[in-house]
Amino acid sequence: MKNIGFIGVGYMGYGIAKNIIKHKNNLFVIANKNRKPIEKIVSEGAEEVKSFEDFASKNLDALFMCVTNTPIAKSISEKLSNILSDKTIVIDITTHNKTGSIETEAIFKSNNINYVECPVMGGPVQAEEGVLGGIVGASDENFKIAEPYFNIFCKDYFHFGPVGMGAKSKLLNNFLSLGNGALVNHLAKCATGLGLDLKKVFDVAKLGSGNSAALNRVFDNLLKGDYTGFKFTASNSVKDLTYIQDLLKDFPEAEKVAELNKNYFQKAVDDGYGENFISELINKK
Repeated sequence: MKNIGFIGVGYMGYGIAKNIIKHKNNLFVIANKNRKPIEKIVSEGAEEVKSFEDFASKNLDALFMCVTNTPIAKSISEKLSNILSDKTIVIDITTHNKTGSIETEAIFKSNNINYVECPVMGGPVQAEEGVLGGIVGASDENFKIAEPYFNIFCKDYFHFGPVGMGAKSKLLNNFLSLGNGALVNHLAKCATGLGLDLKKVFDVAKLGSGNSAALNRVFDNLLKGDYTGFKFTASNSVKDLTYIQDLLKDFPEAEKVAELNKNYFQKAVDDGYGENFISELINKK
């Protein structure tokens, strides 16, 4: 049984936190702006701490961090690096910009705290089922230390090299998944506008090379009148695609595709739909 801290229990973090408890560990969480996931995980056995300083007395073996963006992660890390023991390993699930995890590791390294990045592929459902895909950037030594924790929430995980390589791979994968999400939205919206049978459109698409997890995730729910199949918000899509554009600046054709997709989600944000899931944009003007 390990003592594990968790910062960032949101839609994704809740599922990972649930699996930490399921594997008979002690879990300590701290609230953020969304209290619903915190209250839910506390009701299932986690203990809420009131401040970062409270983590100091919990003898943490590991601390998970799953926050919104690189600036927030770095700000929190500045505080934590003076609180955590050098026996604690930090497992950072945050989707960083291309240098964010390198900068975050440097903050912890200044106080001899081990750090790995492990952004993930999959959504809240996969997080609860413990079948996410882990994208790991870490030294070989820290990878071995963190590996038992990856098994808590990942179906599989891949070590891409030192810290920083995980962030690059995650952003490239999000380039693909967010692009697919945007295309599926356009497919559904245009098919409706053209008077086509959505179920038949879906059945045909599944038989071709356009079949994808995004297609199934959206349409399986859409055909039941549920627009929440792709649980990733428009505002988070803009953030990630901004990071992706920066990553791809030496690849102008790919960068242009990222820009087009970002503009699609940016319009949704500008229209007041920033906190809507990607698939909910299908029925927005």
